Amino acid sequence: MKFAFFGDVVGRAGRNAVTRHLPHVRSKLGLDAVVINAENAAGGFGITRATADELFEAGADVLTLGNHSFDQAQGISVIENEERLLRPCNYPVGQVPGRGAGLFNVKGYNFLVINVHGRVFMDALDDPFIGVERELSAAPLGDVADAVLVDIHAEATSEKAAMGYFCDGRASLVVGTHQHVPTADARILPEGTAFQTDAGMCGDYNSIIGMEVEEPLRRFTTRIKGGRFTPASGDGTLCGVYVETDGKGLAKTVSPIRIGGQLSEIIPS
Repeated sequence: MKFAFFGDVVGRAGRNAVTRHLPHVRSKLGLDAVVINAENAAGGFGITRATADELFEAGADVLTLGNHSFDQAQGISVIENEERLLRPCNYPVGQVPGRGAGLFNVKGYNFLVINVHGRVFMDALDDPFIGVERELSAAPLGDVADAVLVDIHAEATSEKAAMGYFCDGRASLVVGTHQHVPTADARILPEGTAFQTDAGMCGDYNSIIGMEVEEPLRRFTTRIKGGRFTPASGDGTLCGVYVETDGKGLAKTVSPIRIGGQLSEIIPS
């Protein structure tokens, strides 16, 4: 199976990067599935029906979220009713709309996607490792699932790495989101799980993690809020990770993907 994951879509620049480049990438790489983290898709904060539909129409099969999952009022109904949209699995069970994992049939493959929220330096949700264990046990790789992707939306690189090794041999890819900067450590772990600490964002990199420079810079230098964060609106980069699996659902190839905008281009051969 061949699939790709793309990191946090930030505002219109990120959505434009997806709509402009994803159809070509999907065709060129022969992708069976595409997963996108969309928690910043609507004006930099949360998801709406329109922004979700825009990403689905561009070629996404599944969308994941993170700490901004419920920032948009209308996003709650989308999370509750859209089966292709996942919020972190370690929200309190039975008390929060939506679901944190799904088994999706794509191109004849059973593809398990899990979204989980870190706890280090972030709002404390339930234990992410217990949440992921629950979902992995419900649809084991090579038994129920042909491939498994875990999106860990977390601040600490150590927590993301720990999740990678926790899932090693039981997932096809564990990939981090939230930091909006692509890391240079894409690799296959000892038991066959592909890993990258952070996929980076889909957005304008002439920014401070996707936002126009003025307001975050003011807050850093004066400690005074001068207004809202506004997503940067320049040319966006499509940023993610490509994985090809073997017959057991483990990774045999992993590579970053970067197209457009300000970063050097990487397109897997």
